[in-house]
Amino acid sequence: MTASPYADELARIPVREHRTPVAGGETAWWEYGDPGSPTIVLVHGFRGDHHGLEPVVAKLPGYRFIAPDLPGFGDTPPFAEQPHDIDAYAEWLTAFVAATVDGDSYTLLGHSFGSIVASAAVARGLRPGRLVLVNPIGAPALEGPRAIMTRLAVGYYRAAAALPEKAGFALLRNRAIVRVMSVTMAKTDSAELRRFIHDQHDRYFSSFDDRDAVLEAFQASVSHDVREYAPAIPMPVLLIAAERDDVTPLAAQERLQPLFADATLAVIPAVGHLIHYETPGEAADHIRAFLGDGGDV
Repeated sequence: MTASPYADELARIPVREHRTPVAGGETAWWEYGDPGSPTIVLVHGFRGDHHGLEPVVAKLPGYRFIAPDLPGFGDTPPFAEQPHDIDAYAEWLTAFVAATVDGDSYTLLGHSFGSIVASAAVARGLRPGRLVLVNPIGAPALEGPRAIMTRLAVGYYRAAAALPEKAGFALLRNRAIVRVMSVTMAKTDSAELRRFIHDQHDRYFSSFDDRDAVLEAFQASVSHDVREYAPAIPMPVLLIAAERDDVTPLAAQERLQPLFADATLAVIPAVGHLIHYETPGEAADHIRAFLGDGGDV
């Protein structure tokens, strides 16, 4: 286990673990901070769990964070009777917020795949006061600057689906392949930070127990993007984009911004698709400024 560079700050924030019945199953979620503080609901990315956004939590004391594991990942079991598609995740998120948040005075934050889930839920009627999208998927993954890597990933997940279950699981959890993904996404020159990122992916990128759930969620992640939902989102939106994002290039984020009724685009330089690991402090500064006018948080 590699020590987190954010451990000391995170240790100062109280955390409580919960289990709540949602949408026919039990959702595992974690509550950080003072229950009386302004609330931010977090939606993590594909194959991760709530741990991935802890560095952002660490950099934003003074808020209450609600951080669930998405169904099929971490400690939340997969959906029992429906596919793991965007519609199902959007319905689950709406039900989860209704079960854990009082009123509409909260902010919703989605990272990567979580940006699609959060945007879909809001377009369908979920009403946070504000919406924050970190490394938003603002264009089809197959059109990104590393489209070839995405196509290789499609082949990888298809192979995992075609193999017998035990072999398919072994392929999905293959540490060498997970490390290639991690190395590709990380942009930092810090050896210490790279070790932490790789350790996080080693520990949490394979925390799932249902192969079909992972494969369905992957298909959902490459079949949709935030552009579909942006015109139906009425509240203020903060897009935190990365200068070197291999999944959605900056030019696509600039085209995404005007699709919203009211969106601000903040760009963090010299970072890629791992803003939450590499530059959580910069992301926190943008979030704090976005929420600092006494808005609906």
